[in-house]
Amino acid sequence: MPQLDTSTWLITVVFSTITLFSLMQLKVSLHNFPQMPSIKHHQPTKTDNPWELKWTKIYSPLSLPLQ
Repeated sequence: MPQLDTSTWLITVVFSTITLFSLMQLKVSLHNFPQMPSIKHHQPTKTDNPWELKWTKIYSPLSLPLQ
């Protein structure tokens, strides 16, 4: 059975890593980022819910008196 030649694997991995790093750096450097992002003021909106207008009480079955 022939033996697998692994002598070039280190060179292949190193150059692949360098190439991928270079491509990613180039891609990021060509991207246009906003210089000064503006702050957006958000006003919370109040919604009128029918259950807020009246007082309600929720009775738990365990808190009811025994019959």
